[in-house]
Amino acid sequence: MLEINDLYVGYYEDLHILRGLSLTAETGKLTTILGANGVGKSTLLKAVYGFLKPHSGEVLLNGRDVTGTATHRLIDLGISYIPQQPGVFKHMSVRENLMMGAWTFKNDKTRMESKIEENYQRFPILHEKQHDPAGNLSGGQQRMVEIGRTLMTDPEVILVDEPTAGLAKLLSEEVYRMLVDLRDREGLTIVLVDQEIREALKIADYVYVLELGRNKFEGPAADFDDLEKAFWA
Repeated sequence: MLEINDLYVGYYEDLHILRGLSLTAETGKLTTILGANGVGKSTLLKAVYGFLKPHSGEVLLNGRDVTGTATHRLIDLGISYIPQQPGVFKHMSVRENLMMGAWTFKNDKTRMESKIEENYQRFPILHEKQHDPAGNLSGGQQRMVEIGRTLMTDPEVILVDEPTAGLAKLLSEEVYRMLVDLRDREGLTIVLVDQEIREALKIADYVYVLELGRNKFEGPAADFDDLEKAFWA
């Protein structure tokens, strides 16, 4: 379980983007964070992942305080992050991209090979294209590479920032299916920031809507059927 309590975060000491934000991501559930541009959705993920140090508040992982913990330590503790912008190394092969996800245990060749093989079983197309430059893959397949690279470290919690940004509809649907599979088949806890409101609600278990760095609404996804009322009331 990931818990965030009364978090204040900003890029400058006297200017907070998040203003007392609290949320809980239940184990094995997909928690979606929605809101307009600039309300602090991506800032929240960066604060959880150690890219930004909170000014106050706390981040708890399974009851352990990990507030402000360095990113490489968070990876060891079981938190991983998939950023909004595509992050494959385009001139490197698919296999080499997956290997980059094992940098925290790069000297353990047996473990590395085991995790690569798990990804090939999870995403057979990556095995088929393992020697191809990652930049030659479709947008959806590149997202597979990113997700596979993230899974190399056996995370418990994955932070996902707008995973379908810039993708065509069919490729977006493929990415959402991947996230659902990670939740349903592998029991991962997923925190998803998204602007594709309707699609994100289809796969969410629980939803938070942010406004100006604070909680505006929260509840099970089924409570958000009336989108216009939920967002603009």
